[in-house]
Amino acid sequence: MAVSRGLRRLLRIRDLEEEQSRQALESAQGELNRLEHALVVTTERERQGRRLVQASAHTGQLSDRLAGLEEARSVDRLVAVLEPRIGAKQLEVMNLRQAFLLKRVERRQAETLIEETEAKEAIEADRRSQQSLDDWFSSKLFRRANGPEAAAKTDLSASDELAPQTVEVSAVLSQDVSTAEDET
Repeated sequence: MAVSRGLRRLLRIRDLEEEQSRQALESAQGELNRLEHALVVTTERERQGRRLVQASAHTGQLSDRLAGLEEARSVDRLVAVLEPRIGAKQLEVMNLRQAFLLKRVERRQAETLIEETEAKEAIEADRRSQQSLDDWFSSKLFRRANGPEAAAKTDLSASDELAPQTVEVSAVLSQDVSTAEDET
């Protein structure tokens, strides 16, 4: 039994689904990385605002102090927005990773099914080939053991079955003979 086209289509579909899941995971992971980077940049802005407030305390510049305090407040608002988004995106990445792994398992199951079917087919073909050789050899031994009259009876009954094989064998032998003659 050959591997059906349906199984091959199933494998192709599973492969495409795995690829789509992988791309969705990579996209969500990229978005998560972008949000985390924005949080790092925001915290750096907060540090700069605090340094500006400290520097204005020494210099007495009121505008620098107000700018530093406003920078700190805007950072707090950005952090309040970014942290829930990061948490939601982490959850989404986790779910997408699970979906991707599930699709990978499904694809591997389809691959395994096809490989097992192909292996069974190869074993069956080898078994049939060996059975054919065994039958041929046992009939040859039977003809030798029973003498010329049994060989003639067997040859008549087997001639219809072996005619195509005889033509092939004679063609191979004639090639071997012509090759041997060319070499001499």
